[in-house]
This record gives sequence, structure tokens and C-alpha cells, in this order.
Amino acid sequence: MIELDEDPQYKVIKAMPPEELATLIDHMDSDDAVDVLNQLVVNDREAVISHLAAKEKSLHIIELLRYDEDSAGGLMAKEIIKANLNWTVVQTIDEIRRQAENVEKIFSIYVVDNKEQLLGRVALKKLILASSDTKVADLYEDSLISVPTYMAGEEVAEIMRKYDLEAVPVVNVKNKLVGRITVDDILDLIREQAEEDIQAMTGISDDVEESDSVYRLSRARLPWLLIGMVGGLLGAGFIGFFEEGLNAVTALAFFIPLITATGGNVGIQSSTLVVQSLANRSVFADSLTKRLLKVLLVAVLNGLVLSLFVMATVVFLYDKEVKFGLVVSIALFSVVLLASFMGTLTPIVLDKLGINPAMASGPFITTANDLLGLGVYFMVATLLLNL
Repeated sequence: MIELDEDPQYKVIKAMPPEELATLIDHMDSDDAVDVLNQLVVNDREAVISHLAAKEKSLHIIELLRYDEDSAGGLMAKEIIKANLNWTVVQTIDEIRRQAENVEKIFSIYVVDNKEQLLGRVALKKLILASSDTKVADLYEDSLISVPTYMAGEEVAEIMRKYDLEAVPVVNVKNKLVGRITVDDILDLIREQAEEDIQAMTGISDDVEESDSVYRLSRARLPWLLIGMVGGLLGAGFIGFFEEGLNAVTALAFFIPLITATGGNVGIQSSTLVVQSLANRSVFADSLTKRLLKVLLVAVLNGLVLSLFVMATVVFLYDKEVKFGLVVSIALFSVVLLASFMGTLTPIVLDKLGINPAMASGPFITTANDLLGLGVYFMVATLLLNL
């Protein structure tokens, strides 16, 4: 059941009586059980927990439900294998056999003291090769990365990615070992975040599924479509303001799509790279000044290539005057520069304000750069062609 998509899973959960759902949950890991129970209202949740056969399982679930579901505490599973540092190898192996019955995958054996505080870990190979009377205290490694229960899931994912961890232990404020997070749990979180970012970048404001109602799908898509429409109306106003100039030089209208499309594409490229860097925090590896200088150099190079190409095309292919070609090429070069900076700075500013930087891509950047491109194009035309 836990492999089902969200919507069909919810329908199955809602249709099952509490005692049947409790029977299924008895055979799940605690973190999967909590994911299922979080879809129920409080009363239904309590009814299911009251029917659980294993008292220890119910206590684990109640503990996990207290945490925010996107925190380390909400992501962790209680099923872990731990050894006391005073145990001998024989005692430890016996305990591993007992504890492993409830653990689906064994990544590490965590070592704790008499107060259940995390000290380190011991490799299974070391236990097997050591003599039976050797104590765990002589075998374990204290160089261990752990995360607190309150850490955000995104930070946990970044730590596991950075250090290539298959599992990470979770500790409370007293450094007591309370659970573990496996790479499977993090992959689910990363997938959900990627889906949310993709939806945000395409102008979908809510987390929606294709199976959602028509009303919910429409409500999620409509806000940014309205913003795009308002931007289009403002663009029409720009064009109307320069109507006399367009009547005097009608060829100006031919290149409006070129200017707006190029600005939009450059802005989306820049913002996408920054959003990607913000996601893995590599954007902070360089100073903002260094990053902007790099953006400037790339924009100048791309702008020169594009403007020279369009200059040659306008003059030779369309048989227009050099002055007219200069209007289009200068406007295009300016738009490439401005769109690059807007696409770079907007996600960084939004991230500083605590807003999802993915919202800076897609419709927002496209609409803003359309208006910017039209303004620059007509200003250059007015100056050079004396409109």
C-alpha cells in the first residue's frame, strides 16, 4: 500500500476499518506507518493506534507524530540496531539477532552509553573478526555524522548527499539516539521537492496531482496565468504608446517577437541555473560579486554573438539600412544583459526573503523580460531613428 500514489492510497486508507488498517500498520516500519496515519483526521488516527497489536510500535508512532513531517524527526524510523559500549562481542551479536527482526535493512550498528547517548558506530565486519570477549568500547569509531530531530529534511538530504551516506542517526537535544533516516526516505523527499519546484517554475502555485479535481487544478494554475495576462496587456500598452513610431517604421514590428523571446529565454536559463545552485547551496560557494561578474562576462559574450548575427541578418537578408540593423542588435544586446542579471538576482533575493526561488522562473521571468525587452527596443529605436 505504501507504494501507491498519494490519491489512490488515501482512498484505500479511508475505506479501511481501523482494525484492518492497524493490522497492516503492524507490519510496516514506523516511518511508513506515520506517513499513512498523517493522512487521517485525529480521531481516526487515534482509533487505528488503539488497535495496534504491538505496544512498542504504538509508542513509537505516537512519538513520531509529534514531529513536523518535513523535519528529521518526522522522517526518521524508530527501528534501529544499537549496542552498549560495555557489551562484549558475544552479547552484541545476540542483541543484533534480536533487534534485527524489526529492521528491514542494516546499514550501521550504533554505539550508545548507559544513558542512550550516541557515541559512534561499529562495523559488522569488526564484530565478526573480533574475539568473543572483546568489548564494543574497543571496536567502535567515534567519527560519526548525526542530525538533530529538529533539522529540516532539506538539510538532512544535503548532508547525506554531501557525505554519500546510506543512513544517518537522529538524536534529540540531549544527544540520545532516537532513530535513523535511510536514503530511501530522503529519495522520497527529494522527489517531492523536485515536483514542487517544477510546478513552481511553470507557474503552478499549489502542490497538485493530475488526478486532482478540475477546480483545484484550475485554482493552482490560474494565478500565474493572470499575471502573464496582465504582463501581456502592459506589453500591448507599450506597443500602443509607440504606435506612431511603428506606423513610421513598420519593420520594427517584425522583430518584436525576436526581442521578447530572446529576453525570456536568457532569463529562464539564468534563473534555472541559480535555482539549481540554491537547491544544493553551491550558490554560496562564490561571493555574489564574483558570481555577478561571471554572469556579466557570459551575457556579454552571448549578447555579442547574437547581436552580430542579427545585425548581419537584418542588413543583408532583409535588405534594411545599417541604422535599422543597429537598432535591433543594440536592443538585443541590452536585453540579453538585463535579462541575465534579472534571472540571476531574482531567485537569490527571493531566497533571502524566504520565498521559494523556483517561483522566479517560468511565467514571472518571461513576463518581466517581455516588458523589459519591449521598453528597451522602443527606447533604442526612438533614439537612433528619431521617432
